[in-house]
Order: sequence, then structure tokens, then C-alpha cells
Amino acid sequence: MDRARPVPGPVRRSARRSVLAVCTATVLAVPGMTALSSAARAADADLARNGGFEAGLDGWSCTAGSVVNSPVRSGASALRATPAGSDNAQCAQTVTVKPDSQYTLAGHVRGSYVYLGAGGTGTTDVSAWTQSAPDWQRLATTFRTGPNTTQVTIYTHGWYGTGAYHADDISLVGPGGDAVQPPAAPTAPTVGTVTSTGVGLSWPAVPGATGYAVYRNGTKVQTPTGTSTTVTGLTPSTAYSFQVTAVNAAGESAKSPVVTATTAAGPGGGDPVDLPAHALVGYLHASFANGSGYTRMADVPDSWDVIDLAFGEPTSVTSGDIRFDRCPAAECPGVESDAEFKAAIKAKQAAGKKVLISIGGQNGQVQLTTTAARDTFVSSVSKIIDTYGLDGLDIDFEGHSLSLNADDTDFKNPKTPVIVNLISALKTLKAKYGDDFVLTMAPETFFVQLGYQYYGTGKWGGQDPRAGAYLPVIHALRDDLTLLHVQDYNSGPIMGLDNQYHSMGGADFHIAMTDMLLTGFPVAGDAANVFPPLRPDQVAIGMPATTNAGNGHVPSSETNKALDCLTKKTNCGSYATHGTWPALRGLMTWSINWDRFGGWEFSKNFDGYFG
Repeated sequence: MDRARPVPGPVRRSARRSVLAVCTATVLAVPGMTALSSAARAADADLARNGGFEAGLDGWSCTAGSVVNSPVRSGASALRATPAGSDNAQCAQTVTVKPDSQYTLAGHVRGSYVYLGAGGTGTTDVSAWTQSAPDWQRLATTFRTGPNTTQVTIYTHGWYGTGAYHADDISLVGPGGDAVQPPAAPTAPTVGTVTSTGVGLSWPAVPGATGYAVYRNGTKVQTPTGTSTTVTGLTPSTAYSFQVTAVNAAGESAKSPVVTATTAAGPGGGDPVDLPAHALVGYLHASFANGSGYTRMADVPDSWDVIDLAFGEPTSVTSGDIRFDRCPAAECPGVESDAEFKAAIKAKQAAGKKVLISIGGQNGQVQLTTTAARDTFVSSVSKIIDTYGLDGLDIDFEGHSLSLNADDTDFKNPKTPVIVNLISALKTLKAKYGDDFVLTMAPETFFVQLGYQYYGTGKWGGQDPRAGAYLPVIHALRDDLTLLHVQDYNSGPIMGLDNQYHSMGGADFHIAMTDMLLTGFPVAGDAANVFPPLRPDQVAIGMPATTNAGNGHVPSSETNKALDCLTKKTNCGSYATHGTWPALRGLMTWSINWDRFGGWEFSKNFDGYFG
């Protein structure tokens, strides 16, 4: 969150492509030498799809390729690809073949150190290459598939650090593979063990299926290879619907009939920190002043259930040493003394309110790059909590605090130091202070919901490494997390689970963004890697209190529409949610000071809505 008026637009994706090493085993024979095929048999066919690139890159997966109209060997198009750094600019496609059969791979290339090959043959993978081809040169090689091989990958690529190469008229001649049909739909799954957070399912095997997909409330959440699974991350005392599909290389079957199951009640209600059923969270400008004016702790109305002190900031980006310096009188006229401030905190706590230190904000970049910084973070944050007698900690890491290394692709098993060390530090603090410790997070949409499309630098590189970078932190701490209130403001358009882009300015954006947190979503579109839903009592919607507070402010009528849709499934507009969550915890706003500046409209509307 911004000290003044936050106005940054969507975080820009880096224009610099990261490198992706693609290792291809080749045998370097005499330069220019290729293996020539025998004549194709009459029953053979060309199995390569779009080998002349007349349909663009359709059928091909390329790391750095494009289609050009000159030079071409035949037709109107050819491939042009440029190796860069450790990327050899490979273009590849997977082809269905017959087991134990002979194939000839051929194509025409131009350039230096250009390769044409086949992998996954089940016998010996092959390639042909040329050291230098100033004009079109034919490359060819042959291979025989293994006794169980039904697919091979054909490819062409250049060599690291060389110039662009061209390829055209690529063919794979041999017997076509047997046509594979999608499997039949499974019968309705059987509900097994049901707990407060999970439902066991099983179903009969489907002939021809190589795997299955499980849908919860219409959204794909798992892709097991066997005929049973347990869907986890569910909300206690909540009804869910489930369906199963069967999958093979030809596609996915129709969905099974629907079965429903209601999770058991959670032990003790699942709320050890004793928040009200519907809570209002706000940030109090405690260390700085801006146009909203200073608000004393004692003057914060009783409407506010969680008060986040903004902000604790590091002495340097990588030190981990967090300091909380209260706003000086010269900057904040009327500021109370430390004794008065601490007394007011105790009074709020006696009234059932929670007061937290919020770390970060727009100006407080925190990168725990080392274990030493991690340990310093724990000790310095503990000192702030103990000094002021606070109830817990809010993580408001923005900007470049969190990003993912290029090889960090699994949110369930992160390995980037700034991510791993933050998780470790927060677990240490939670263990130190016990179950009553309040832990909240306020990430931006770029770091959470954008993960539905993009995660880190991506499979091929080139993406912003911050995309989805909060997901491993949230996931690792979901059992310790009191509240997640994503900032639904200062955001660019974000794709929702309906695969449509949603923009700030109305109820639709808040509905779509919150639905993603409560439904879960496949990370970077990978159905086998699903971010599980959070409990509704862990989720609050983050909004600006006034138009001055941040981009994306909506009037109270739109706030109420979003709450109606998510908690009652009314006033939903065009977006169809994947459930109804009457236990949604509430709202967060930036900020208490800006709400006071706006005549307390935001908090009064909250009180009026929830009674």
C-alpha cells in the first residue's frame, strides 16, 4: 500500500527473455553428412503436421521461432528461429506412430549448425545436422520405433550463440498410428471418507483411459492416474458436487454423473484467534503522514476489528532488520506519546480488537536472501510485537520483495531463498507466540490471481519472475494463516476462472478475484498443479476506502453487490461463482485514515450490511 496516493498500473512484464537450456543428444559426425532414407513404402504417409509452415506455427512448439515469407524452399512460408544465449531455438511437435515400425524424417534447412532429429523413439534417438548451409540443404535420417512406442517427438534447432536458421518442408514418412478415441465417461464416483476438509472418491476403471480428472463444483481440481483420490482443502460444513472424466492421448471424456458430499463440522470452529464472524480490517497510518491526516489510535472507531499499523520497514532491502518508527510530531501534529499509544492499543484489545504490525508497504522492500536475514527478521519483528504488546503480524510485501528463480516452478515445493526464508521466519514467529498469534497477508493481484495464467518466468522464460510469487508462501502457511486480503486495487486486468479478463471499477472484479481464492485454480493453467481453495473465514476482500486512497475504488452499492453474490449468490451480474460462502470473513481497506477523510463511509456501510 502507498503512503500517499498509490497510482502504479499493472506490473510490467520484463521484456528481457530469460534463457532456457534445451539439451538435445546428438552425434557429431562429419560436417554436412546425413543419413539418407530408402524409398517410402506405398502404405506410408507423411505424418508431420504443417511441415511447410504454411499455417504458421500450428502444430509446433517453438522457443524462439517465427514464420517468414522469405527465404522459402516451397510454398509461401518457412520457419526462422534464432538461438540466443543458452537457448538453441528448438521447434518440436509430437506425432502418433506405430510400434516396431520404420520411419524416415527429412527436411530442408539453411544456416550454420542446424539439426533435425527425433526423440522418444523407444530405440535409438536420431538426428542429422549440417555445419553450414548457405542455401537450402536436405537433411534426413531414419529410425525404428520400439515395441511399445506410440508417439515420437520430431524437432529442429540451431546451435547456441549462432545466427538464425531456416527450415522448411519437414516430413515424417511411415505408417500412421492407430487412431485413438477419447474414452467413455466414467460412472458416477462413490463418496468414501468425509472429513471437515476432505472428501474421498473412487470410481470403476474406464477401458482405454490413461488417467482421470476430478471436478469440484465444475472446476477441475485433480488429475489422478488411478481410480481413487481425496479432494482436500475444503471448507467445514459445506456441500460440494463432484464429477470425474477419463483421459487419454485423444482427449477427455464427457463428465460422469454428479455426486454430492457435505464436509463435517470443523473442530472448535477453526478460529483460534477469536475474530467476529464478519470482520473489518483497516490500515492505520502510524509511521507517516499524507493527505488523509493523522488519526490517533484512541480515535479509531469500534467498527474496526483488525487494525494494522503501517508500516514496519527494513533498514535495507536485504538486512531483514525491521524497524517501526512512529510518526514524529513535526510531521503528524497531534500525535500521541508512546505511553498514550500503548495504552490505546491495550484498550482496543480489551474491547476484542486485534492490533498488528504491518511489514512492507510500497516503500518497504524486504528480501530475506540469507538465513542470517531471516533470523534478524524474526528477532526484530518480535521486538516490535513485544514492545507494543501486539497481537500479530501482517505481511504487505510489494514491488520486488518476492520473486521466483527460473528453476522454481512448483509452488508446493519452493526453493527460491527469499520465499523459503520468509516461510521459515513466519512459521518461527507463529510457533513462538502460539495459536493466538494473528497472521495476515495483503498481496497484490499480480502475486496471487495472476498465477492462474503465469507463474514465475514460465516454462520458456521471459515472464516477470514475480508473477504468482505469493502462492508458495500462502500455501505453506495456509494452516497458520488467519486472513488473506488481496489488494483488489492498483491492478491491471486479471483473468478469472471464466477465462475472461476482469478489470477494476465494479463488483465483477471483486467477485471474480475472490471466487478464485475460494475455489482454487490450476497454477499457470496446469490442471495437475492446483492451488487449493482457502477457507472462507480466511478471506477478506481488499478495497480502497475512497477515490483518494487508490485506483479501483467502488461505491458502496458495488461493494454490497460483491458481498451479495459471494455470500448469498444474488446480484452476481455476468460472472458465475463456483460456490456460495456465507462465512466469508469480511473486508479490508486502505485505509482507516482515508475512511475518516471520506466521512467514514466505508466502515459505516460495512456495519450497515452485516448489522
